[in-house]
Amino acid sequence: MVARVRTVAFRGVDTLDIDVQVHMGNGLPAFSIVGLPAKAVDESKDRVRAALSALGLALPPQRITVNLAPADVTKEGSHYDLPIAVGILVQMGVLPADEIAGYLVLGELALDGQLTEVSGILPAALGASARGAGIICPESCGPEAAWAGNIEVLAPRNLLALINHFKGSQVLTPPDPAGPEAAGALPDLADVKGQESAKRALEIAAAGGHNLLMTGPPGAGKSMLAARLPGLLPPLEPREALEVAMIRSVAGDLKGGRISRTRPYRDPHHSSSIPALVGGGLQARPGEVSLAHCGVLFLDELAEFPRTVLDSLRQSIETGQAVVSRANNRVTYPARFQLIAAMNPCRCGYLSDPAHACGRAPKCGLDYQARLSGPLLDRFDLRIEIEPVSARALAAPPEAEPSETVAARVARARQMQKRRFEAAGEEGIQQTNAGLNGRLLEQAARPEPAGQALMEEAAHRLSLSARGYHRILRVARTIADLEGSEPVRRTHVAEALAYRGIVLKQAA
Repeated sequence: MVARVRTVAFRGVDTLDIDVQVHMGNGLPAFSIVGLPAKAVDESKDRVRAALSALGLALPPQRITVNLAPADVTKEGSHYDLPIAVGILVQMGVLPADEIAGYLVLGELALDGQLTEVSGILPAALGASARGAGIICPESCGPEAAWAGNIEVLAPRNLLALINHFKGSQVLTPPDPAGPEAAGALPDLADVKGQESAKRALEIAAAGGHNLLMTGPPGAGKSMLAARLPGLLPPLEPREALEVAMIRSVAGDLKGGRISRTRPYRDPHHSSSIPALVGGGLQARPGEVSLAHCGVLFLDELAEFPRTVLDSLRQSIETGQAVVSRANNRVTYPARFQLIAAMNPCRCGYLSDPAHACGRAPKCGLDYQARLSGPLLDRFDLRIEIEPVSARALAAPPEAEPSETVAARVARARQMQKRRFEAAGEEGIQQTNAGLNGRLLEQAARPEPAGQALMEEAAHRLSLSARGYHRILRVARTIADLEGSEPVRRTHVAEALAYRGIVLKQAA
């Protein structure tokens, strides 16, 4: 007889059915795990042996073979501990095989039989719901699994509680979904003095989900502006919040099972590698671009990132996905993020600044700019230069609009965009102007005749690529939405073109 327990392997935020098969037969006493187990899975036998011993149960003096099917899929992670232990207990007659068959089982075992938290519970619970099964997971993961809805969740604290539940001597109480994560206070735009044109660009970027590049000397306020973008964005829609939570769950970052409505804001250091930014590593974990899904990815000191790392972002910016390919594995994570970047105009940061003479201008700026590839720069919808704030502006009392006021305008503009997508029958996670494509782009963003003439003239003079041409149209559509205007006028096109200027100023 072979005992079977159901569990899952993770492929991005999707799950793959794994059948844990346990056989006990004659032969020299041994405990082996087959089916391409990774190191953490192969070590499960020692944790399982110690956990059963803590309960006063000894493994029978038989040859125990655990097969993880399908055998050609690599099994990674510590969540296989509990299904292996449950399979052995079924073989020993401690747990009923027919009842265990109705659950997906995940959990890591401590040496004393306690169940410890594992990652990926939310996508596993959603997968169990789609299969019409329940789920058995550690107690600390119960509130996260309960978000899956109408499924049975058993969340024991330890292995003994699970055994007692099926024997009827102890009933496990179904966990309640964890409450939403409390939204912390966000930096206010009113704290930024001066920089009116930069604030306008930030508002446009927030309203349309556009990518923004800010160039300016050190201390001009680039990072300060970027940190205030999340306060301008509307909260996550329920569908978006669930997708973000699934990615965080796989990454092991969904603490307490609390789902947040605040849009993610990620700001990796410029020493980050390609696996850290795009995803990868031994277990193909999600990278920063996926953890910023439906939110903001801020890259400070953009030119200090290795060029290969920056160019690895290009595909994710266009497709909204991060694809991690291996010889025997291919994982896809959602990665629909808004890219905000900041950089100095040159290595020293003071190109063309009369107060800080640069002895290597203009070559200093040209060499620094060359670190960024043309195709990457072409993916920024808005490119602005930020000037230093004068001492008089810094000493003046704050008169800027608070984030709350700007966020209200952004919310109205996004509602217009959402209605436009819904009227066209376009369903998707990104219903902003940055996602306009194809026929809908032609219908929604085509300017009036005067604006179209200006676009054609600019495209000729600036030698715009097709991507650049369409990105200007999207920005113009957003500017019109902020004004509540249905047609895209010449003034909207002119302002959008102004944000497509030269990235760096070159000294004469």
